[in-house]
Amino acid sequence: MSRFDRYLLSQFLVLFGFFALVLVAVYWVNRAVILFDRLIADGQPASVFIEFTALSLPKVIQLVLPMATFAATVYATNRLTSESELTVMQATGFSPWRLSRPVAYFGILVGLMMAILTNVLVPASVTELTKRQKEIAENVTSRLLTEGTFIHPADGVTFYIREITPTGVLKDIYLSDRRQDTQATTYTAAEAYLVKSETGPKLIMVDGLAQVHVEDGERLYTTRFSDFSYDISALLDERPLGIQRLDEFGTLELLRSAEKIAADLDETVGAVMEEAHTRIALPLLCVVVALIGFATLLVGGYSRFGVWRQIAVAFVLLVVLEGTKSSMIDPVRGNGDLWPLIYLSPALGFGIALSLLTLAAHPLRLRRRAVT
Repeated sequence: MSRFDRYLLSQFLVLFGFFALVLVAVYWVNRAVILFDRLIADGQPASVFIEFTALSLPKVIQLVLPMATFAATVYATNRLTSESELTVMQATGFSPWRLSRPVAYFGILVGLMMAILTNVLVPASVTELTKRQKEIAENVTSRLLTEGTFIHPADGVTFYIREITPTGVLKDIYLSDRRQDTQATTYTAAEAYLVKSETGPKLIMVDGLAQVHVEDGERLYTTRFSDFSYDISALLDERPLGIQRLDEFGTLELLRSAEKIAADLDETVGAVMEEAHTRIALPLLCVVVALIGFATLLVGGYSRFGVWRQIAVAFVLLVVLEGTKSSMIDPVRGNGDLWPLIYLSPALGFGIALSLLTLAAHPLRLRRRAVT
């Protein structure tokens, strides 16, 4: 790699790090606020919030890498153009193809980062995050064991504990279940215990009263009990244990066992193929956006009025690629044999980038055609 390539690559990497950091921070703050409210409301400590935040970062980084790549390329190219550095290099005989070589290095480097994220880090982090969510969901004490506070673990359900003894006995329990439209059930008990079972956690109430209010006829039925078991697993509103999501599987596993995974998760084979090939196409898209951002600005050449028009065109081209990528999702999910459509967006991007570099390499020929 020549000194010029190293210089240009260093410019791209520094700006890429800056834009990636800013975009990740913006996305992370938006998600962290929601995550913080949910975890703190459930009684989780700050350490759980930090752990969940760290596990969600790979997914956030995956979202912002193409945008950071594009922003870094456009900003660096604009600065090099405005300071006439690229103009000087072109005057010394560097063609647009030669100038784009460090841009390709930069795109490939970011593409490798994206490949590691999409195929290794994101599935691993999603798997671990799901596992931790299930563990917290099973630990009902974080949601239900709150003294002196009316809590609402689910819609239509209100739960209250006056006191929790050091031995774990719940004193003076109030539980209101209004999830049925035709009736409301209220349980009160002097004591209660939380017990784990194979079907989920249960609340064992002792020495209590059950009151059932039926709207039809405005009737009230009361029943006293010495002990009563109430299933609270439904209040956790979590997926059953053992059920996975597509983003938890490895890419090779998705490609090799698409039909089996689709049957196990009640998904279509197309959805499995779309998930697997999107992970492969995203690294290619990082290379594409870098080349398009550079080539579009290079076409305009040097101008004392700036290259804002070329920047606008580059942004429009990026939107076109994103629209193409999004429009291919539904056809592939409907028919798994159409998975090559996932690569249409990167292929179109490479074609646009090569066309722009050709346009930048032969500006006089195009001007003559325009005059004639």
